[in-house]
Amino acid sequence: MNSSPISSAQTGVHEQLAELVARHAQHPFRKPVTDYNQRAFDASMHAWQSAGAAPLILDTGCGVGLSTLNLATQYPDHFVIGIDQSADRLARNTHWDGPQPENLCFVRADLVDYWRLAQQTGLRPARHYLLYPNPWPKIGHLARRWPGHAVFPSIVALGGQIECRSNWCIYVEEFAAALNQLSGLSVQAQAWHPAAPITPFERKYLASGHALWRCVADLDQGRAT
Repeated sequence: MNSSPISSAQTGVHEQLAELVARHAQHPFRKPVTDYNQRAFDASMHAWQSAGAAPLILDTGCGVGLSTLNLATQYPDHFVIGIDQSADRLARNTHWDGPQPENLCFVRADLVDYWRLAQQTGLRPARHYLLYPNPWPKIGHLARRWPGHAVFPSIVALGGQIECRSNWCIYVEEFAAALNQLSGLSVQAQAWHPAAPITPFERKYLASGHALWRCVADLDQGRAT
């Protein structure tokens, strides 16, 4: 159960982050969308519409789906789409007790394509979660982290209330800095102490004594939360 804390030679927000974010904002990501991801996106939109098109929550990088189930239970008047690129993770036992909520669906898709398709179709989620993404902690890994990735402007363009959580403070600080740069907000990383963990990683990190961090921003209202 014990998990080692993040180890990195990087001691603060990467000095090249602002330049990278500006470059990605000026030059839209043109990588072709694969047919598989288009079909997966379309299937998730059909599931949402068939359920009544309630306010939408995106649980991006949902892993085994425990966070999706928890969010669907927490927000019964919303519809939650859990997205992960791994069929193996989506098929695993989530250790969920009791019947599963019906206001959700799971989809196997690459997030880079899914986010861009969502932006292209004008999708506006009410809430958008990125819970404990791979932090890629090496200094040279900046472009692999979502704040430094070419798709980040598409993430911000979707709007809604966005929340990122990590056990590496620098990751959340970079996420907040990139949000601020693209949205004009004043978002900050904050310590996070969940009353009950909603993902396996959150549970593992808490049990291992890690400090947890998050940033939350209301991109529609133009104010930080």
